[in-house]
This record gives sequence, structure tokens and C-alpha cells, in this order.
Amino acid sequence: MVQRSIFGGRARKLIMLVVDVALVVIATVFALLLRDNLELSVERLQGLFPYLASSGIAAFVVLVVLGSHRTIWRFSAMVDYLRIVAASLAIVVLAMVATFLLQRLDDVPRSLPIMQAVLVVVMLVGPRVWIRVRHARRGTTAASQVLPVASNSEETVLLVGVSALTDLFLRAASQLSENNLKIAGILGRNDRQRGRHLHSYPVLGVPEEVSDVLHRLEVHGIFVDRILVLLPFTDISADARAALLAVEKNSNIRVDFIAERLGLVGPPPASENEAAADVENLPTTMAALEQCARRPYFLVKRICDFAAALMLSLLVLPLGAAIALLVAFDVGYPVLFWQQRPGRHGRPFRVYKFRTMRGAHDHRGRRIPDDQRTSAIGYFLRRTRLDEIPQLYNILVGDMAFIGPRPLLPIDQSREFDGRLLVRPGLTGWAQVAGGRDISAKDKAALDIWYVRNASLLTDLKIVLRTVPMILFGERTDQQLIDAAWRDLHGRQVRDAV
Repeated sequence: MVQRSIFGGRARKLIMLVVDVALVVIATVFALLLRDNLELSVERLQGLFPYLASSGIAAFVVLVVLGSHRTIWRFSAMVDYLRIVAASLAIVVLAMVATFLLQRLDDVPRSLPIMQAVLVVVMLVGPRVWIRVRHARRGTTAASQVLPVASNSEETVLLVGVSALTDLFLRAASQLSENNLKIAGILGRNDRQRGRHLHSYPVLGVPEEVSDVLHRLEVHGIFVDRILVLLPFTDISADARAALLAVEKNSNIRVDFIAERLGLVGPPPASENEAAADVENLPTTMAALEQCARRPYFLVKRICDFAAALMLSLLVLPLGAAIALLVAFDVGYPVLFWQQRPGRHGRPFRVYKFRTMRGAHDHRGRRIPDDQRTSAIGYFLRRTRLDEIPQLYNILVGDMAFIGPRPLLPIDQSREFDGRLLVRPGLTGWAQVAGGRDISAKDKAALDIWYVRNASLLTDLKIVLRTVPMILFGERTDQQLIDAAWRDLHGRQVRDAV
């Protein structure tokens, strides 16, 4: 039964993907009709067939990568519509590039791509908005009380249940939480909802799998502080209740039953655990590091990073699309892997990569060793760093730079070395070219703090020149540079203290 439910969920997502691709093709034909004053001949369609085919293929690739077809239409939100706008622009650009390579856009009017982009947005957003409005009108009356937020500090929560109360909570959280509430994802009622999205948040599984979901989130660098159950306790299966209560009993994660807290049903189960935080003092050299991070060079560097990332994104777009297809056939969907890591000033962001490892379990549910999950293609992508092409997006939006300290998992980011978080993390950095992956976390931090103090155009050029042989011949550890970084760190700590 579970396998049938999973298959049914995948079939629905595939159908929605086909519908979206068909809408893109229909929008392209409509754009041509409008361009030619509603006069269309068979010869005209034959001449534009390469552009139509390129649009369909581009739509398939872009929509799969962005996951737009996974959104539950009746719960779609503005962020989903903005994603569709971005997808529409990417589809048009890819279609133009592909058609240019085939026939140099000889039969494509200049105004067609613009009209196509507008109509694609209308065709993809329109049905979603209509379904959303129709569902809202039919919806039942929701609770009017403000949903509780546990604390004024930043908190990561996992939601349980897809319901009208979940929809209400997500809308209230987006307006009232003031960015102190981070939603890791949702556990749906059943397997049919797995892999779908609600207000852009993914349905990660079912409540019975809460322990596995928490483990997978930790792999991505996300640590849940609280689980909010948005279904009545009696509506949850016995296995799900046991799994939720076991998590609360065996960890510091608190489980809150919101329907009971609001008084909509009976009293909630008693909570057994209370979280506590212990904030350590920052090192005495932090003020000096902050002055280094505020140098004008980092502003100039950000401008150069944005311009270079924009040009490289256009140049490697066909390569990225080819790699995405290769990954899809090699390790399956999704083609992108992400981890949440602390960025500049400790703000969390998602680092994106192409997937290079297959699933952690085989079809019988048995654990696959990590050394058997990486294919030859995945190893090649890692070895050549081509799996990091999606991080151009991180650079464009300002989460990362080309050169800077590599973002670590939160568990590896010691408060003793928070100084490395004063600048944007990078694709490559002094710790990578001087130490590689095998040195300790403290040695990496020392090298990164050395970079924050000594960043300059000359230093960045040295890192670039060292990165090329590192990619070609592999990493090696330069103990002299590590020792020099420690001497610089200790020497400046003494001077700062004086």
C-alpha cells in the first residue's frame, strides 16, 4: 500500500509537470498568433518548430530543477508565483540559445520571446491563482487567534499536517514572526502529499517518519528546535503519535499540539523538555576583525563578484543544463543538493550543489555505505568542482563570494572563531588552497581569520592561481602557511590585548 501511495504521488507530480510543459508550448503558440494578427499557417508552424521544441525541452529542464510542479496549487503563494516568473525568463533564454545554435533564430521574430515570456507567466500563474481563490472561498472558517510563537530568539520548527490550520499558520508566520521563526518543512497526512510544496515549504514525509526526517535535515545542516502539530491529536495514527512522543522524550525537541493549545479540541499532551541556550563570550580580537571586514576592498569585491557571476551564469547555462540532465539520469531527482550553513554575520543560507550521491537506502530499505553511493559521474563532478556550479546563484544574491572562507556546518562553526563569519563565504579560499579537506576545523578557522585580516587583490589572485592546480592535481597541505596563520593570529591577539 505504501509503495502504491508513493507511486501515485510520483504519477501526480509527473502529470502536473506535463501540464506545465504543455501550458508553456500553448503560450508560445498563442504568442505567435498574436504576433501574426491571429493568422497562422502550417508553413509558419513548421518554420518555428525548432523554437517550439526548444521551448518545451527548456520548460521541462527548468521546471524540474526549480520544482515548480510540486507546489500544491490550492496552497500556492506569492513566492511560488515569483519562482514561476524566474522560470519563465529562464525558459525563454534557454529556448533562444538552443534555437540560435540550431538555425541562428532566422525564423523567430524579435518580439516573439517577449510576448512568449509574458504569456508563459500568465498561463502558469493564472490556473494556480484561480485554484487558490476557489479553494479559499470554499474553505472552512479558521481560528482567528494569533498562533503562538515560543520565543523571541530565532527558532527552527517542523510542521506536522497539511490542513487549513497549516495554511493559516504559514500566512501568520510570514507576517508576524519578524524572521525569528524558520520553518524546516512539513510532514503531510499521507504519502500522496510527499514531495509537494505548501507556501513554498516542502512536504518531507509523513509523521511516522519524523525521526528519519530529523536525521535528513541534520545532514543538510538544519537542526529543529520544535515540532508543531497542526492536526488534532486524535487524528494522528497511533504509530505517528508514538514517534512524535518518542522524539520529545529522547531529545531536546519540544512537541506542541497547536489545535489543543488554541482550545479547538481537548488538552494537549504534557511537554517533557525545555530548551536552554548558553551563549559564549566573543574573543577579544573581534573588534579588530570587524574593522578589517569593513574595509572598502570588500565592497569593491562584492561588485566584481556580482558582475563576474552574472557573466559566468550566462556562459555556463548550457553546461549547467547538461549536467542537470546527466545527474537526473545518474542519481535521480532532485538534481540539486543543499545544506543550510551559517553565512556572513552568522545568517543561515542554503548552499546549492549538483547531487553526486545516490539515495541512502536501496529498494529494500537497507542502508547503502557512503563509498558505494557515489557514481563515476558523481566522482568526476566532485573532482572537477563542476558540482558547485549552482553556487553562482549564491554569489549573485549576495550569500557568497568567489573567494572567502568556505561555509561550514553549524556544528563545525566554533564560537571561538566567529571572526571568519564577518565576510561572505567563498567558493574557494585560503584554507582550501593551503590546507585542503584533511586539516582540522581549527586550522581551517585560523587560515580563514588570516584571510579576513589580509584580504587584498594580491591575496585573491594568489588564491585563484593556487585553486587551478588544486583542481587539476588534487589538494595538498602546506604546513608552513598553516603555521604562519597561527603565528599571525596569536601575535595579533597579544597586541590587541595590550
